Amino acid sequence: MKITETAAALGAEICQSEFEDVEVTGAYTSDLLSDVMAHAKDGGALITIQSHKNTVAVSSLVNVSVIVICNSRPIPDDMMEAAKDEGIAIIRTKENQFTVSGKLWDLFHAGGSA
Repeated sequence: MKITETAAALGAEICQSEFEDVEVTGAYTSDLLSDVMAHAKDGGALITIQSHKNTVAVSSLVNVSVIVICNSRPIPDDMMEAAKDEGIAIIRTKENQFTVSGKLWDLFHAGGSA
């Protein structure tokens, strides 16, 4: 499932659209960036409420393809600019992390293409 397909499946808004529409290989949910550095997988989605540019820096370190900002959190301009520079997609949803994690689990494990 590509990034744009992931956004559509979640009913999420694509906020930072300057990225390569690659396959999302999985997802990791955390709001603790050191935990993300230790456990997120290459090519996956990061599901979080942490909307600041350090989230982009950590995502870049572990090669996260898309950051999913939950709870309709505002996304600051410096985060958007950092994501644009790194080619990391940012999508936003009104749903919480638990709900988004469950939806992506279902998509990846119940016949989804990822």
